[in-house]
Amino acid sequence: MKPTQHLTLLLLAACALLQSCAHPALRQSEELQRANQWQQADEVLQQALKEAPRNAELGAAARRLREQRVQRLLLQLETQRGAARWDAALESLQQLREIDPHHPRLAWYAAEVERGPRQEAQLKSARALLKEGRLDRAEKLARELLAESPQNPAVQLLLSQIAQARPLEYATGELAPAFQKPVTLEFREAPLRQVFEALARASNINFVFDKDVRGDQRITVFLRQVTLDEAMRVILSTQQLERKLLNDSSVLIYPATQAKQREHQELVTRTLYLTNADVKQVQALLRTIAKVRDIHIDERLNLLVVRDTPEVLRLVDRLVASVDLPEPEVMLEVEVMELASDRLDQLGLQWPETVQYGLISDSGQVPTGQVPLGQRHNFRYSVANPAVVATIKGSSGNTNLLANPKIRVRNRDKAKVLIGQKVPVFTTTTNFSVGASVAASVSYLDVGLKLEVEPSIQLDNDVAIKVNLEVSNLIKQVTGPGGTTAYEVGTRQTSTTLRLADGQTQILAGLINDEDRRSASGVPGLSGLPLVGRLFGVQTDNRNKTEIVMLITPRIVRNLALPDAALMQSPGGVDASPGAASARFRPEAKAGVGLSSAGGLAGLPRPAPSPVAPPQQAQPQQAAPAEVVVQLDVTPQVAALGTISVTLKQDSPHGVKGELEYDPNRVQPAQAIPGLVPGRLPVELGARGERAFVFRALPAASGQVLNFGVSSLQASGLNGESPPVRAEGSGLVTVDADKSAPR
Repeated sequence: MKPTQHLTLLLLAACALLQSCAHPALRQSEELQRANQWQQADEVLQQALKEAPRNAELGAAARRLREQRVQRLLLQLETQRGAARWDAALESLQQLREIDPHHPRLAWYAAEVERGPRQEAQLKSARALLKEGRLDRAEKLARELLAESPQNPAVQLLLSQIAQARPLEYATGELAPAFQKPVTLEFREAPLRQVFEALARASNINFVFDKDVRGDQRITVFLRQVTLDEAMRVILSTQQLERKLLNDSSVLIYPATQAKQREHQELVTRTLYLTNADVKQVQALLRTIAKVRDIHIDERLNLLVVRDTPEVLRLVDRLVASVDLPEPEVMLEVEVMELASDRLDQLGLQWPETVQYGLISDSGQVPTGQVPLGQRHNFRYSVANPAVVATIKGSSGNTNLLANPKIRVRNRDKAKVLIGQKVPVFTTTTNFSVGASVAASVSYLDVGLKLEVEPSIQLDNDVAIKVNLEVSNLIKQVTGPGGTTAYEVGTRQTSTTLRLADGQTQILAGLINDEDRRSASGVPGLSGLPLVGRLFGVQTDNRNKTEIVMLITPRIVRNLALPDAALMQSPGGVDASPGAASARFRPEAKAGVGLSSAGGLAGLPRPAPSPVAPPQQAQPQQAAPAEVVVQLDVTPQVAALGTISVTLKQDSPHGVKGELEYDPNRVQPAQAIPGLVPGRLPVELGARGERAFVFRALPAASGQVLNFGVSSLQASGLNGESPPVRAEGSGLVTVDADKSAPR
């Protein structure tokens, strides 16, 4: 039997022995795991460990099984949480608590499972409030949910619907129905107290005046078909007064001074955790735009604590939501090649460089020192051996050095790549002050491929990239004074800025180094002759050529996810009261207001003060429009390969759905939309909603006139009504011809 066969038999016997020595609980546990009975497999191992606590193999298998069970439970919890299966998630959580009671994510999942049903109930309530038209209450509930779950898509959608349902210029705080009663006021030079008495009698609203409010201050006001809330706002703003709602039927009136505002305005404290934005930049934004009263930041937790009025905090929420967005990221696929070729040709006869004439001993050595002239008959000519050498040499080579890094980098951040080596360079310093001492230090020189990129991701999915490429190599080593070492380095460097579309590849080439050297050595004068010169010397032809080629391809991983247009604009109030409600009336309201110092309105009769017209005697409000109009606006003219903005807007209280039609061969959406049918983009507008879409013109659109249209329009109200819908506006866009294209 051969030795190899003996070795094989020994190995098989050893494996069989090890298998027979394995604990039976291990095999039983593996069988239970294959049957997906993880708990029973764990119980088998735990029982075996009680019987053999020092068995290392059993201990390792038990720990490995526990870790697998924990990972499976975490995956189940995440799936059940996403599907809102809270009862099943609670069971999985209990199993995780039994297996690993000290797991670091146990507390977080427990909080999520506890708050999940409550958040669903709050979300359902907020949707019901939105349907009833109580926008402020619905937004408050949605903001509370968003503070607990910033990435909840259902809450973000609800906030978008609330923003679209509320007109920008009429955004007010939520008031009781009594404040929405229509009233008509006609007073000339009447005391302020008399005006509010009439309002109180007509609307059953209680008014409480601060001691510093002048009740005898006179006012001239003519208001027709406005709500009580609108009438109060215009009267208070013209008389430098403010209000504070005490309950659904009581209002406190006080002077609009800083002292009184500190005394009567109630402040709210809110803690905001930021996910993406820098807390210092958000602090500067809130101080500048919202002019918050008190603000504190914690850089460690990236949170803000703000204390101000509810109106200011509503503005703060919108500002934070507009800037706390994830930063764009791009994957840069870079390929750098150094194409090198070299060729060497040596051909000719190498003659001796020296010829000697003198004595040569019997041993063939040339004697040193003085030579007697009497022995000149023994003088001989001699040359070095061999006398003639024929050189026939030719070599060629090709080199292809490839570096293919893939770099993922955030927007406007720098990324660096070094592929090469760090060469040490020694520096010595001699000190002659006290004796002679020498100190040596070492520094390192980067030699190889150095690449620096800084991308800037645009909203139209283009990427502007700053590229700095340097390729260096060692030429030779140089010895300096005192034995120090330096190197002669050859380098090629380029810097550029380019703009590429997502997935577009750009080639940077032309960094060529071409060396062509020719030399001849041999008999002077004869070795340089053409053709026959190779018989009297050696001619060398050496040619080296290298070229650097770089290919760069950006692939956008995540672009900036802009919120809806309705969330990017909000009422800013006035300079003295940021976030305050607008003083504008509804379109059907009519008003005329004059201050007491004006002496009344010129050209009008001076009627006696009349009470407020009761709600039942007031003219009815204008009915909702019988037809819904959707306004289509597009960019009339764009450059070749430019971007086209398409805006749809409607001012009715109904929701509108439809499709935006376009030519997919000439334009395409700037941002990829999964599941999109080419040429048709679904559109949904809320009450008084507005949506903007961005398209990119393709090369086929150069010099063409494009047309955007709206089709399949349907409107629906909260009560199920479906009024007719029509579209207005021109959808024609002229695309300039591409002058850079070849004719």
